[in-house]
Amino acid sequence: MPEDLRTAAARNNAEWCDIVCGSHGLAGRTDAEAWSVPRRSPPWYPDAVTLRPGVDAEALLARIDAGSGASVKDSFADLDLSGYGFRVLFDAQWIHRAPTDPPLEAPLIPVTTPEDLAVWAAAHGGGELFRPALLTDPRVRVLARHNDQGGLTGGAVLSGGSDVYGVSNLFTHTNNPRSIWHGVCATLPRTTLVGYESTPDLTPALEAGFTPTGPLRVWLHDQPHPTPSR
Repeated sequence: MPEDLRTAAARNNAEWCDIVCGSHGLAGRTDAEAWSVPRRSPPWYPDAVTLRPGVDAEALLARIDAGSGASVKDSFADLDLSGYGFRVLFDAQWIHRAPTDPPLEAPLIPVTTPEDLAVWAAAHGGGELFRPALLTDPRVRVLARHNDQGGLTGGAVLSGGSDVYGVSNLFTHTNNPRSIWHGVCATLPRTTLVGYESTPDLTPALEAGFTPTGPLRVWLHDQPHPTPSR
């Protein structure tokens, strides 16, 4: 991935983290170095996301509550936070799909009401994490897939703008995860899509036409905290 597009992927992900934190009343800070929140982020979300290589670790940690449960998304996998009480939680790959013709798969359907969002959130497993404010943010598309009986079988979030959209929170309750990835691609086929996945969730994304484009790493301070996988 060209460095500018890799940076765009990190910025897109940081923007999504900021949107989620904002829906929980947490004001984030973004500059050339990183995005961060001064108080603990919601479950599954990091307290900071680096936005360029070579960020100073001490300066970054000074921006957050760096105690037990803190997590940092090291977007370029070049930090060493082991000396600050952190351990590597997981490694992952940024992924990218260039604009292309839509796949034959049907696109996903927008979630538009708080009631439907609650059903979607329960199926996702995030529960109260996903708040109705997300539905009114023009940068966010919460998407669902239903079976022939109307049951919700999967979904994802697309967030961003006209040039780049990030894929996050993708889930499925079928044995064909590649199908939901193709549904995401069919929803915005002629837009650059970015995201990240770790093994084994990386495989169906690659099968849907995404390319691995560079490593990232998530660091966690010593105490268990829900995986900041989005």
